[in-house]
Amino acid sequence: MTTVLKLGGSVVTDKDTPETVDDEALDAAVDAIAESGVEDLVVVHGGGSFGHHHAANYGVSTTEGTTDAAGALAIHAAMKRLNDAVVSRLQSRDVPALPVHPLSVAARRDTGEASENDTSLSLPLDSTETLLGEGFVPVLHGDIVAHAGRGITVVSGDELVVRLADGLEAERVGLCSTVPGVYDEDDVVVDEIRSFEDVAAALGESESTDVTGGMAAKVRALLAMDAPAHVFGPDGVGPFLAGGSPGTHIDGR
Repeated sequence: MTTVLKLGGSVVTDKDTPETVDDEALDAAVDAIAESGVEDLVVVHGGGSFGHHHAANYGVSTTEGTTDAAGALAIHAAMKRLNDAVVSRLQSRDVPALPVHPLSVAARRDTGEASENDTSLSLPLDSTETLLGEGFVPVLHGDIVAHAGRGITVVSGDELVVRLADGLEAERVGLCSTVPGVYDEDDVVVDEIRSFEDVAAALGESESTDVTGGMAAKVRALLAMDAPAHVFGPDGVGPFLAGGSPGTHIDGR
């Protein structure tokens, strides 16, 4: 049974301070993963103060691209530094983690439209699936990807989660955020979401720099999956990996 776990960039970094890892939060998440003993696990992490900071500086998002090679390298190099931190922490707890960099394997075709629900992403999963089969824990991350007609654009961690969940036929998908779930208009965690209209009025913009759309984009992406998902706070990583249902259950099937 394949499990996909995303650690939000705002969880593992101080999102308001460029290129700063939140050591306490990352260690807690790594401890929960190490103690869970879950097999067939794929980890994805967001960009936080690493990728988003540089992407914003160069005006790059999931829909706006650049042909500036120096800018592209700055974004990717920052994400590799964060990925190195995540992978090394996991390995320090005897989790057999290895990096998978989307820039090296993914691409977008040119659809002629700029849309948050873009379905043009191509992400071959041969390497990830083979790593899983050999007992490793692949660790992917938000990144830049080649985009026909636009140079490079950002691929978000949430997009990767959807592609991984569907392509690997994952049975459990969890997204760890800084909040304990998706809030309604009264700031109460919603137990279950079956359609975007259930929470459309409550979802606003991220307070920190985020070039991938914040919670609204996250919910839309999860509703498009063929597997149910959970959005939960840092304390929910352990319970989720233990088979529990923390936070908000999202299932658009």
